[in-house]
Amino acid sequence: VKKEVGDVSIIVNNAGIVTGKRFMDSPDSLVEKTMEVNIMAHFWTYKAFLPTMIASNHGHLVSIASSAGLTGVNRLSDYCASKFAAVGFAESVDLEMRDLGKTGVKTTIVCPYIINTGMFDGCGSKWPTLVPTLDPEYVAEKIVTAVRRNQEILVLPRSLYVLFALKNILPVKVCVLLMEYFGSQQVMDSFKGRAKKD
Repeated sequence: VKKEVGDVSIIVNNAGIVTGKRFMDSPDSLVEKTMEVNIMAHFWTYKAFLPTMIASNHGHLVSIASSAGLTGVNRLSDYCASKFAAVGFAESVDLEMRDLGKTGVKTTIVCPYIINTGMFDGCGSKWPTLVPTLDPEYVAEKIVTAVRRNQEILVLPRSLYVLFALKNILPVKVCVLLMEYFGSQQVMDSFKGRAKKD
C-alpha cells in the first residue's frame, strides 16, 4: 500500500478472525493465526505508516478492537487476548504520541459488541434490547463520527459503558453473576461463524 498509494493520514485496522472454540479445543495454528491477524497486523501497519504521521504531526490511528477486548468471554480466549492486546497497544501508542508532543496524531479505539457481518453468526444477546447485534452501517457511521470528534474510545452499544463501569468496581463474584444473568457466558453456545467459501 505504501508503494502504490504513498503516505496515508488515517489507518483503520479492521481485520479480524475468530476461532470460537474453548481454549483447550483450539488448534495451535488457529491461535497463532488469531494473534497474527487480530494484533500483529496492527504492529506492522503502525510501523509502516506512523513515522510519516509523526514527522508531519498529523494522522489518525483507528483500532477496531471489540467489547471482548474489555472483558473475558467464554469460548473466546484467543480472540479476547488479541483484542485486549489491540486495546492496550492503541492506548500505549496514543500515550507515546502525547509524550512526544505529537498532538496531531490521534487515536480512536472501537469496542463494539457483535456486528452483523457473519463473523459471529449464530451468536446473540439474551437481552437484545439492551445489548443488540449491531448493523454494520450504523457502526461505520459511529466510527466516522468518533474519528471526526477525535474520540479516544467508542464502545457500542452505549449500554456497555455502564456494564464495563460496573465490572471495574464490583467484586468478581458479582460480575460473574451479572454475566450469567445477561447471558454473556452462553453467547458462543450457538456460534456458527461465517460459512467457509470453496
